Order: sequence, then C-alpha cells, then structure tokens
Amino acid sequence: MIDRRTALAGVAALFGTTLFAPIARAAGLVGKDLRPVVSEGPPSVQVFTAPQRALMTALSERVVPTTDTPGAIKAGVPAYIEKLLADWALPEERVPILAGLDAIEAKCLQDYKVPTAQASAEQLDALLTAAMNAQFAGGADFFEAFRQLVVTGYYTSEIGMTQEQEYLPVPGEYHGDYLYSKVNKVYTA
Repeated sequence: MIDRRTALAGVAALFGTTLFAPIARAAGLVGKDLRPVVSEGPPSVQVFTAPQRALMTALSERVVPTTDTPGAIKAGVPAYIEKLLADWALPEERVPILAGLDAIEAKCLQDYKVPTAQASAEQLDALLTAAMNAQFAGGADFFEAFRQLVVTGYYTSEIGMTQEQEYLPVPGEYHGDYLYSKVNKVYTA
C-alpha cells in the first residue's frame, strides 16, 4: 500500500506553479528531512485560533465539496493542514495562510455584514474567488497556498486515494481500444 509521503510526492507533481514550500518539504522533494510522515501524531503547535480553524475548515470544504464522494472535511483535510503547517512550515511560511484567513474574515464583515461563521456557501465561494483574483491584499498568495494544501490533503488521504480514485496495486490488462466513455474513475497504482 502507498504511504502518504509517496502519494504527496506524486500529487505535488500536478501543480503547474511553484509548490508551497511546506508541501515540498513534507513530500521529501527538497532537502533530506527525516521527520515522521505528515499524518502521524497531532500537530506540535497550535497554528490557528478557534475562529481561524473554523474558517479554514469551511473553506476547505468549498474547495473540495462533498458530492457523490466525501469532501475535504470527511477526508480529514483540516487536520492535515494544521499538521502540515505546524510541523513542516517555517513560521514565516504560515503568514500567507493566517493573514489570508484574517483578510477573508474582514472582507466578509465588510461585504456581507456577517462573520464568516454565519456566511452562506455562496458567500464563501465569492470570498475565495476574490482571493484567487487578488481583490484584496495577500489574496492571491493565500489562495494558491491554501488550494495546494487542500488538494494535497485530499488526494493523499485514504478517501482521496480509494473513493475519489480507484486504487489498483497491479493494473489489469492493457486494451488500447478501450473507449474513454467507459472510464468511471481515474486509477492510481
């Protein structure tokens, strides 16, 4: 069976942009790091305040929502993000995430007159879109790092590897004329 660090290295290759440093470090793509695999044990430090953690959790579910497969929350992405930022990020690498969460909270109060805890899914989507489009200071930096954290957390989780994708330790026969319309899931090995 594949371990999370190996899966993380594979998923990291999917990003067509600069990889967020803590992800690269945890995947073993930079330097030689002998720390335990990302998913082992609780975070060494508390990264988020309670409101930041609640917002990070809600936003992660907006990036990978529950559909016919479980979403980010069910896959344990919020705990993964906190663990990765606590144990694999340098203090200055946490800044875009923490500042971005605070900026989103402020923008929600400004635009919708409610805290993010009371914001609708559509409002959270609009706030993420504003971050992606750099409509507030630090928004683009936050969005790119946060998106990478959510995607890697999801696709290296058991749910991401076994329910979103189909795990085949030994792929079956090769059929060069297999119709693409018959493909239901992406397979990983």
